[in-house]
Amino acid sequence: MTVTATSLDESDRLRPQTAPAPWGAKLVRLVPAAAAALSGVLLYVSFPPRTLSWLALPAFAVFGWVLRGRGWKAALGLGYLFGLGFLLPLLVWTGVEVGSGPWLALVAVEAVFVALVGAGISAVSKLPAWPVWAAAVWIASEAARARVPFRGFPWGKIAFGQADGVFLPLAAVGGTPVLSFAVVLCGFGLYEVVRLAVEGRRTRAVQRSAAAAALLSVAVPVVGAVAARPLVSDKAEDGTATVAVIQGNVPRSGLEFNAQRRAVLDYHARETERLAEQVKAGKVARPDFVLWPENSSDIDPFANADARAVIDGAAKAIGVPMSVGGVVERHGKLFNEQILWDPVKGPVQMYDKRQVQPFGEYLPLRPLLGAINKNWTSMVRQDFSRGSKPGVFTVDGAKVGLATCYEAAFDWAVRDTVTDGAQMISVPSNNATFDRSEMTYQQLAMSRIRAVEHSRTVTVPVTSGVSAIIMPNGKITQKTGMFVPGFLVQKVPLRSSETPATRLGIVPEIALVLVAAGGLGWAIGASVRGRRAGEA
Repeated sequence: MTVTATSLDESDRLRPQTAPAPWGAKLVRLVPAAAAALSGVLLYVSFPPRTLSWLALPAFAVFGWVLRGRGWKAALGLGYLFGLGFLLPLLVWTGVEVGSGPWLALVAVEAVFVALVGAGISAVSKLPAWPVWAAAVWIASEAARARVPFRGFPWGKIAFGQADGVFLPLAAVGGTPVLSFAVVLCGFGLYEVVRLAVEGRRTRAVQRSAAAAALLSVAVPVVGAVAARPLVSDKAEDGTATVAVIQGNVPRSGLEFNAQRRAVLDYHARETERLAEQVKAGKVARPDFVLWPENSSDIDPFANADARAVIDGAAKAIGVPMSVGGVVERHGKLFNEQILWDPVKGPVQMYDKRQVQPFGEYLPLRPLLGAINKNWTSMVRQDFSRGSKPGVFTVDGAKVGLATCYEAAFDWAVRDTVTDGAQMISVPSNNATFDRSEMTYQQLAMSRIRAVEHSRTVTVPVTSGVSAIIMPNGKITQKTGMFVPGFLVQKVPLRSSETPATRLGIVPEIALVLVAAGGLGWAIGASVRGRRAGEA
């Protein structure tokens, strides 16, 4: 049979045609993706230096709307977009000196955890009281991020954005896991309340149990935070101590400041001597001890007589013990060390940083990275070794716990100083590498959370700022500016009682991870049973 052009045209006309999707329909399909990314940005905006912690609630409400009822593949992608929207701006400071490559690589890896959260939340969103299961899944992700890869990177825990929020007292109940859980639960509960209200108006029929669960998801975290307020106290239990925090400043920001080690040391000695003059003149109270920042002496005072003389001179000028941040080589190993320097005896106690920073203080995968870019390996010429014991200095009768810079992000690194007897905590830091970025404010907020979590005064001496003194209620009483020399002197309470968070330690986190596992198991089991029933 011969098929003519005319018959082909006629058959085409007779075949049902699929009309191209209107532009409006195509845009509607993009709404969930756009909403996921923008809600991630909204979560970022809730973090310091802004005091908009409440924005975390609508951020998670929108995220819940995006994920509820989705298939796991779509939820995986939407979770990744949420993670990018949140982490790209939050962690931009990681590329200040080393370029955008490491920043983008870090975000790409960390966002995978959020993508997996998205898939998990979509699975449990079909369960009764799903906001509880979904919030627990988020905490399971935070627990994983705090441990892998390379011993973890907890930056961006929801708790760290709540230093000015109403939920802050919950840090004293169960630490960062409980604080994060409360915020996420309240956000998802907020969406569920709105969803059920809209559905009720449309159908005039809402399950009472679902409505009660949604309302409790919002109410319980708020009521719990109010009930936890008595746990937050500034009362001195073991007397007081007058502390001095020194911020010597650096010649210039950036990686180059490490090449100007002697200038950094001299600046901190000079500021200590200026404090000593103010004390002698009766303008400032005499401190019981002085706290210098991390890296305030990158010249090893045990191997260099000139550095030792500068530190010794500053200690003798002020006449009280000083905690000095040094870089020390011992038995061929490099340590980021805090040294307690007595004005008469010299160095008497040491603490070696235990949680060293990957790609900053040691280089994982060194051969591979060197093959890709030799400049990366030159930035960390020698890896720092880890300390093995908690740092608690006994200074003039007071016990001062030490969590050096990056360690403040890790629950265990702060808690074990308190369980080891610390009556106050110091977080000596060096943020000069990150210039005037938001990093220093994000880290300062962590110290505020730790103050409430363990009901301890927290001091934050920083080479270039912002240095601060934080009361056990999380309030900053004094702080410096950035890239200016200065000192802070204040009488602070010493405390020895332990909060529930300190006593419980990792238990709340384990409990919430088990809740997440139970919810995921229930959801997967229900899905498998439903599929089998459909096949039957």
